[in-house]
Amino acid sequence: MENVVLIIHLLLALALIGIVLMQRSEGGGLGMGGGGGGAVSGRAAATALGKMTWILAAAFICTSIALTIIAAQNASSTSVIDSLGTDLTAPEATTTPVVPAEDSLLPPAEGDDAPLVPKAN
Repeated sequence: MENVVLIIHLLLALALIGIVLMQRSEGGGLGMGGGGGGAVSGRAAATALGKMTWILAAAFICTSIALTIIAAQNASSTSVIDSLGTDLTAPEATTTPVVPAEDSLLPPAEGDDAPLVPKAN
């Protein structure tokens, strides 16, 4: 059921994008396009594209709510961390950090002309 609602939701989203892009600009958004009278008049006549936009938007919102309800019903009450069966927050007492005996980035000290490298205790 969730897959069917999800496919309908995606088709509605694509149709809504297409309908909005086909509509004529009413001007005022970016100061371009449109024409006279649209923003000045009280209310423009509703076109077929305008009505279709409202219908698709309402259907999109309904499928969004339906997907939310379906996801809430399918959600489990346990966490992913709980399903692992181990406590990941407490460190183990037996592990010790590995510390190299000396700095491995420096060349080994050989001869008298080698730079002084302090040895680790």
